[in-house]
Amino acid sequence: MTIKRAKSSATIAARSEAEAFFAANPDIDSVEMIYTDMGGVPRGKRLRQHEVLSVYEIGRFFPGSITVVDITGQDTVETGLVWEDGDADRSMKPIPGTLVRTPWAGDNAAQFMVDFYELDGQPHDLDSRHVLGLVVDRFAEMGLTPALAVELEFYLLDPKRARDGSIRPARPDYSHQTPQMVEVYGLRELDDFRPFFDELYETCDIQGLPLESAISEFAPGQCELTLRYKPDVLRACDDAIMYKRVVKAVAQAHGLEATFMAKPFAEQAGSGMHIHVSMNDADGNNLFASDDPEGTPMLRHAIGGMISAVGDCFALFAPHANSYRRFKANSYAPVAPTWGVNNRTVSFRIPAGPAASRHVEHRACGADANPYLAVAGVLAGIHHGIVNQIDPGPAVVGNGYDRDSSGDDNPPSNWFAAVDRFHGSKLMREYLGERFVDMFTIVKRVEQDRYFGQVPSIDYDWYLRNA
Repeated sequence: MTIKRAKSSATIAARSEAEAFFAANPDIDSVEMIYTDMGGVPRGKRLRQHEVLSVYEIGRFFPGSITVVDITGQDTVETGLVWEDGDADRSMKPIPGTLVRTPWAGDNAAQFMVDFYELDGQPHDLDSRHVLGLVVDRFAEMGLTPALAVELEFYLLDPKRARDGSIRPARPDYSHQTPQMVEVYGLRELDDFRPFFDELYETCDIQGLPLESAISEFAPGQCELTLRYKPDVLRACDDAIMYKRVVKAVAQAHGLEATFMAKPFAEQAGSGMHIHVSMNDADGNNLFASDDPEGTPMLRHAIGGMISAVGDCFALFAPHANSYRRFKANSYAPVAPTWGVNNRTVSFRIPAGPAASRHVEHRACGADANPYLAVAGVLAGIHHGIVNQIDPGPAVVGNGYDRDSSGDDNPPSNWFAAVDRFHGSKLMREYLGERFVDMFTIVKRVEQDRYFGQVPSIDYDWYLRNA
């Protein structure tokens, strides 16, 4: 089955874009071609300059099995898309605006991102960027354009493990002490790693990534930087993918390890991916804008849709075993499908601000989620809510964690339940495609078997002597 795309679908970069880039950067001769798999992991090839021009003209062949690898990069033969398919090639084609220099990799290095296509030119229905495009097309048919920004939290770690194998927050160069205090919004904590942040901003400027404010988050070594709002959902998610790569690369260059893992420390805050969304009409007017802090009826319907869909989407928002360790009461990670105004204890927050800026912040996703798929789930819920005018119920006032989180409308509490619910969801099949839902489910179930097939060290600590 292949995707039938509307006019608003993703475009393919022209050869002239690459020619102009190399004319301006003749020294470049080491270029990484990057594809984002289901798990949000960048994979690809390193090419010479003349090979890049060929990709921009005719594409580059790549085995179709890359669409169904697990988080470790291992084939998922259970999908029937490896041996039965002959591991046949499809074509990678470049995404416009993503051919940029990569200063961390050397003076002659660059990168560009690609989408996956069938040999007949149809977008591949298991490519996560194309799956998002399907949902965006739904809004275009209504004359609507979602505007969006992605915020990602991450930890800076010491790349050297402790003797017991545990991880530790990164230490500033001047100190031999591992940070212990939370120091939320601490400026000293940003100053401690100023060389890292300075190079991060410089590199993002080189790559055209709209990086803005930085804060020290709610744990030692945890940070959050914001990316500017865009009325181009696909490009906003491209920014998020490119930004994660820059953060990790620049951290490594400074002797640090950056991780977007959802819950690296059991007793510290998890890392989320907050998705800010508003809705524009054909003239660029924000249809959520209102003097009412609760926004327009369309905004409330969008929230109603996200509430009704959150359980079905949760395997996209929390895609890994570790993802579920993040959801704890009073942790700034939401545990119930609640909404409110200027309230960080809910899943769907309408931030404070002037009427023209009215939007909703979706707070359920972990930083480990694939941005394309997470946003596809968010927008599917919003579209469903707007079309069906779903009432979200009254806004939560006060502590959203006081709400009972054991009801049937709550998100699944574990990885297995989330994947099962996703697989059985008529809503996800309607918006994301039947085959994508089936293949994503198979990949995740195989991943579950592989993960729980390992014997962790805690088994020895708890059971070796006592069982």
